[in-house]
Formats: sequence, C-alpha cells, structure tokens
Amino acid sequence: QVQLVESGGGLVQAGGSLRLSCAASGRTFSEYAMAWFRQAPGKEREFVAGIRWSGGRTNYADSVKGRFTISRDIAKDTVYLQMNSLKPEDTAVYYCASRPFSATMTPIDYIYWGQGTQVTVSS
Repeated sequence: QVQLVESGGGLVQAGGSLRLSCAASGRTFSEYAMAWFRQAPGKEREFVAGIRWSGGRTNYADSVKGRFTISRDIAKDTVYLQMNSLKPEDTAVYYCASRPFSATMTPIDYIYWGQGTQVTVSS
C-alpha cells in the first residue's frame, strides 16, 4: 500500500522559512515523479513544485520560483520542499503527490496523495 506522509507545516511570520517533508513508502518510486501542491480556502488546488525521482529534474510554479526549492533523498525515500521568504499568500494546505514519469502541473494526473500539512504565514 502506497503511503505519502507530509510533515513540517506550521505557523511562521512573513519573510520566514519552513521545510516540508514527504516520506514515501509502499512501492519503488524510481520511475515516478513527486510534486507539491497547495490549496487555500475557497481556491483550487495548484501546483507548486515537482521533481523526477530519477535524475532529479525539477520544475516550479512561477509564484514560487527563487523562493522554494524541491529536493529528494533517495536513500530515505523522502522529498523536501524548502520554503524561504514566505508570504501571507503562501498560506494553504500543502499536499505531496506522485505519478509515473514526469511532474505535470495538473492535479488529476496524480495517482497518490498525502493527507496534507497546514502552512500559515502571518503578516
């Protein structure tokens, strides 16, 4: 049974940093991509960042480029999202997701999802 378990969310002031983690288990992810999405109240779920498990190719939403960094630790089967220079508009529930091959920006493309972790940025 595939499981994606997020952690690391919390409350932070604007300009601060957080690092989210997503621990993956239940299958071999070598031919998969991992991604972070977020969903704010009343808004649609949106792509934040993605990474191919093999090779480490990354892609980002324009809104987070230069502030967020996605990475993975193959030995730990864990994906990270380092978030710097946080803004109040980054407040959302952040979800980890996985799909075969490339990290697309469309939520419906993803097969596996975590339960989400809340990130709140105060002004």
